[in-house]
Amino acid sequence: MSCEDLVCAGCAHPVAEGRCPRCRAYRDRMHNNGFGGMTPALLSLVLIALFFLTLALKHLSGT
Repeated sequence: MSCEDLVCAGCAHPVAEGRCPRCRAYRDRMHNNGFGGMTPALLSLVLIALFFLTLALKHLSGT
């Protein structure tokens, strides 16, 4: 769900427009990407890269 689909109960306008303080706060909370501002796709890519790096180090160490 995105904020374009939501209507504010306070001002009866789309939340995406951010016309009232309640709209702006909810829009900011929905667009907050959480972990350091990283998108879920970027976070997944970092985790996959760390996994392969761990495998490569384990292979190079010979264990």
